[in-house]
Amino acid sequence: EVVVVCDFTRQHWKCQSRELATRGFAGSHVIVFLQGIVQAYKSGITLQGNTTSLGRWDFSGSFFFSISAITTIGYGNLSPSTVAGRIFCILFALFGIPLNLVLLNEIGQLMLLGVQNCTHRLEEVFHGQKKASLLIKTCALVTGLLLFLLLPPLLFSDKEGWSYEEGFYYSFITLSTIGFGDYVIGMNPDHTYPGWYKNVISLWILFGMAWLALVIKFCISFLE
Repeated sequence: EVVVVCDFTRQHWKCQSRELATRGFAGSHVIVFLQGIVQAYKSGITLQGNTTSLGRWDFSGSFFFSISAITTIGYGNLSPSTVAGRIFCILFALFGIPLNLVLLNEIGQLMLLGVQNCTHRLEEVFHGQKKASLLIKTCALVTGLLLFLLLPPLLFSDKEGWSYEEGFYYSFITLSTIGFGDYVIGMNPDHTYPGWYKNVISLWILFGMAWLALVIKFCISFLE
């Protein structure tokens, strides 16, 4: 009787071992399959139904990646996967970041010059520098809020399917160069994006960062 029990226990253990091995075999294949999907996603391949979309490293996607690199936003959704690509990205950032800072400074100076010119013209109308300066600064602040923070979420709601709060959150996180990467445009495989979309957003980032830098500079001087 003891022998029978031992044989049954041994056989039962063998069956369990075979079942666990089968599960482990299937589990390892699932893990390899998921790793392949992740690697393909990092390489720019997005699964969409029974087809694949290779649009992440096209011109607009590459241009958007370049902007996110030199502005130090660094979403993290797209990155070079080869040694040559990483070396080029390092060299590109070393020269691109300083040049971008110069560009942002020039854009900010042009914005500031426009504000000053409008102030001088309104001084003749109001016969007072303080009133004209306050009016122009208020108009510039409201215009910037509309163009860079309040209206873009409407576009993101239409193209990305985000709520207005999500679009506003993405706008501020992007223009402040925080760039968490939890929200990134053009990454939903269920949406079809126009060719101009990422290019326009890239320009919006450049001008928006220059405007927000002026606002932050004004806030710093006010606090000091």
